Amino acid sequence: MAEIALCRCFHHPVREAVGRCRACERYYCRECVTEHEGRLFCALCLAKEVGPRVAKGRSLARITGAVGAVSGFLLAWLFFYLVGRILLLVPSSFHEGTLWKG
Repeated sequence: MAEIALCRCFHHPVREAVGRCRACERYYCRECVTEHEGRLFCALCLAKEVGPRVAKGRSLARITGAVGAVSGFLLAWLFFYLVGRILLLVPSSFHEGTLWKG
């Protein structure tokens, strides 16, 4: 195991390394390494680590959005359907003005 002060960044050979990726075990400078859940990762390894979880979250969000849109449409349709049925129950004499004559 090399001393970190003597190591250089994998992507930037002129820069001194400040950390080592836990997945690929390469050394990186401050710009190339990221801390995630208490561990250091390079960008490529971090994408591999987090990628599947983000993809699952996106697909769940799409399904939830689609279900919300369909249920909203059905709720609006049911509301207007019931209002129409109630209006059909109103007697026609109400609309002719005979109910209001005194």
